[in-house]
Amino acid sequence: MSAVILPAGSAGAGAKLHVTRWLPEGPPRAIMLLAHGYAEHAGRYGHVAKRLTDAGYAVYAIDHWGHGRSDGIPGFVPRFSVFTDGMAELLALVEVNHPGAPRLLLGHSMGGLIGTLFLIERQQAFVAAALSGPAIVPGAPPSRFTIWISRFLSRFFPRLGVLALDANGVSRDPAVVAAYLADPLVYTGKVGARLGKEFMDAMAAAQAGAPKIALPILLQHGEGDSLASVEGSQYLFDHVSSADKLLKIYPGLFHEIYNEPEQGAVLGDLVGWFDAHVKPEAAT
Repeated sequence: MSAVILPAGSAGAGAKLHVTRWLPEGPPRAIMLLAHGYAEHAGRYGHVAKRLTDAGYAVYAIDHWGHGRSDGIPGFVPRFSVFTDGMAELLALVEVNHPGAPRLLLGHSMGGLIGTLFLIERQQAFVAAALSGPAIVPGAPPSRFTIWISRFLSRFFPRLGVLALDANGVSRDPAVVAAYLADPLVYTGKVGARLGKEFMDAMAAAQAGAPKIALPILLQHGEGDSLASVEGSQYLFDHVSSADKLLKIYPGLFHEIYNEPEQGAVLGDLVGWFDAHVKPEAAT
């Protein structure tokens, strides 16, 4: 475990972001950059990383600004760009530690939104990507009043809590929900006004920039997801320019498809997708 530091010019300049990495026993076939979801942290993906390292992949993840063990304020963000800035620093670390190795991107929920924006900017750094339950489209289109009030609150009361997430939407497995609520590194407070406004702006930017994405991409979404609309994955599938793309919607599954009872099959689809896009001899 280590840390990366956001550079001057970032809205979070000087902040230390906690890095977790999981390595396979032998030389990695490729290096995966993982972007976790809102309010959680990279440590919740140990079982996902186990499936990936068993398949020969190395996994690198940061706790985003304001999340987990990283610096920042939970529920608040100065600019949404601090999240993509963090991914850029993680990419730089991977380039130093594994020069020339193929790279993959995996993003879940808000991490799927971050990953989408990052691909719009830097897709040439990756050979393939996968997004799980990406938060791309609001569950209901915001009214003009909602947009106005969100911008007002963001400007004058940026840390005011405006929205709480329902933890019961995380998984159909009660043990997963209980562990989520008991995890001291999971933030269970409200989304601040500034983050809510930045989130909406980021969604709009992801929708507008989606046609720029042309690399192989897998979209996975639970049909019963109440936290991130399945329409977001459908939107990306319909609008990215990728000739090689796949949308898999899992009937009945909730938001965290890698933490559902069917996780074995879902993770099998994920590993199979990357296996199909990384050459066996790509180890470095």
